[in-house]
Amino acid sequence: RPAGVYRIRNTQSGRTLLGSSSDLTGMLNRQRFQLENGMHPDKELQADWDELGLSAFAFETLDVLKPSDDPDDDPSEDLRMLKGMWLEKLTASGVLLYQQSRRDT
Repeated sequence: RPAGVYRIRNTQSGRTLLGSSSDLTGMLNRQRFQLENGMHPDKELQADWDELGLSAFAFETLDVLKPSDDPDDDPSEDLRMLKGMWLEKLTASGVLLYQQSRRDT
């Protein structure tokens, strides 16, 4: 399973939910499921989704960690750092973030 950084981008406003996961595919599926069922923890993102619908959002993988040869490797710290770099990059370029973007991995 690929690990890395993802975003859910509101294509109308540019506002972004930034996150990281040790299972990108599973996490993006989970985020979409939560939004479709009105259960997303980021209430502002959920409100935008409810108003605009699926067609106004893009689910994107921004970065993928190179898999480790060690089956016991925990990518948590690498994911935290990678997300931090993307957070800094997006913020510096003026991207507006949904509140949950600032939570730890």
